[in-house]
Amino acid sequence: MTVAERVRRVQGSLSPAELKIARALMAHYPAAGLESTSGLAGRAGVSPPTVVRFVARLGFEGYRQFQQSLRDEVQARRASPLTLRPVISETSPTSDLVEAAAEVGRGALSHTFAALPEQEFDRAVELICDPAKRIVSFGGRFSRLLAEYLDLHLRLLRPGTQVHIPAPGGDGGFRVDLGRREVCVVFDFRRYQRDTVELARFAQERGARVVLFTDPWLSPVAEFADVVLPVRVEAPSPFDSIVAPVAVVEALVAAVHVRLGSAAEERMRAAEEASGDRTME
Repeated sequence: MTVAERVRRVQGSLSPAELKIARALMAHYPAAGLESTSGLAGRAGVSPPTVVRFVARLGFEGYRQFQQSLRDEVQARRASPLTLRPVISETSPTSDLVEAAAEVGRGALSHTFAALPEQEFDRAVELICDPAKRIVSFGGRFSRLLAEYLDLHLRLLRPGTQVHIPAPGGDGGFRVDLGRREVCVVFDFRRYQRDTVELARFAQERGARVVLFTDPWLSPVAEFADVVLPVRVEAPSPFDSIVAPVAVVEALVAAVHVRLGSAAEERMRAAEEASGDRTME
């Protein structure tokens, strides 16, 4: 469990002073936690002993263990297909691969939904269902597949949605339209993509709301996002998995569908009629 997950798990029971530390830590995660106790205390406006108590509330035996956990996370954030080892060897039989893939997939799903912050999820649903908002989804080289998948569903449920695929030097017209009416759903996973982070920051600075899908080690977008939905990305191969991210996207779509009710049903029916029958006998 990451430090961020521990914070979210105990957030509802923290004292006002401990909440200040949690906010200071998450606003500059994980760098703020790698400062000394005095440094983090000063950032949060509390005393060093309060920081020590906060760390204990998270389940750590001391500040050193807390910082070691953060350092391990920093290494995990930098992981790539070249540094991640597959869970099977070249001599493993297919049965081992199937078993390993199933175990990893089940673990990613169960851990993701067990740690999914309900208030954040509910806030994401609220923002996406707001008829006054326009929904823009985007991501990086691989994660934009998730943005496209989400948008394909949202456009059947409500008007005013689009997926944006960044084009170097070609985003000017898109950027100038970003503002308070937009909700940007951003997908960014480890080896976080600079142009995705920069576009999300630009949107936030223009007044847009930002909903972030990311891994447990948190994209830099988490520092300024309105909603953060962390998901697991473990895979049997050296490449991160999108199994858990897709599952949370589908859960979000299900919640949006229920929240929009008859309006979504009517739009789905109209879209079906407009596209005609494309099924094969």
